[in-house]
Amino acid sequence: MLLIKKLRLGLHLARGLLVALLIFPFLSEAAKHRRIRLWSQKLLRLCGMRLEVEQHAPLPESGVMLLCNHVSWIDIFAINAWRPVRFVAKAEIRHWPLVGWLCVQTRTIFLQRERRADARRIMHYLSDCLRDGDIITVFPEGTTTDGRSLLPFHANLLQAPVTTGKPVQPLCLFYADEASGRHTMAPAYIGETSLIESIDMILRAPPMTVRLSVGAPQYPQEGQHRRAFALGAQKAVGEALQAFLPEAVLPANGSVGSRDAAFDGEAGDSAEAVRI
Repeated sequence: MLLIKKLRLGLHLARGLLVALLIFPFLSEAAKHRRIRLWSQKLLRLCGMRLEVEQHAPLPESGVMLLCNHVSWIDIFAINAWRPVRFVAKAEIRHWPLVGWLCVQTRTIFLQRERRADARRIMHYLSDCLRDGDIITVFPEGTTTDGRSLLPFHANLLQAPVTTGKPVQPLCLFYADEASGRHTMAPAYIGETSLIESIDMILRAPPMTVRLSVGAPQYPQEGQHRRAFALGAQKAVGEALQAFLPEAVLPANGSVGSRDAAFDGEAGDSAEAVRI
């Protein structure tokens, strides 16, 4: 059974590669987004997952940064199954087999986090993208968790919405066993787990529900520092996570991530449930 699931998933990835290579160059952005959404929805089904979205507020019409907790490589496809967006991801993903190439075709923005100069470049590029009306998703924890906790947000990339005056909107992902509704560790891509091992764990697991909470947009205040702005979004994501899992562990009050030196000194420092 596992082998059959792997073959079906491999065929779906191959089909995605062919569509991106042969058809995407001739499609409008709206047509690309439709295909990405449908392809991502099928990927979730092949992985035994059903997406349930609780949207507490609509997306702003033009230019927004989505901030989401990070559990797994499949987070990207869960969000795209709801709404195709651009992502900021670590540069290593570009070199992953198949998945990396697909991320390139969907205009993922790759960041070399260890290089301060690259962080500055990305921040300026993100500012331009937000002004152009793009919807960009960032995982501000900077790494994955097992889904039962939230790490302090790194505020560096939030300089882009602070500079442009564009909003951020909090998202929260929660993976649950479909039968019991309880948290499941199956998708967690943590520690020394390889991508192949992670795929195996997902395919071996019982059916799952991916719950996505979409919070209200938050706008930067005049003169607000990115760290203070990050705290507000972090609080909103944490509250959404505890709504899914009351015992979830959240950062201490006032705590944000420490990897924030790259831009120091620069200027400008009732929900509706939808099942897919």
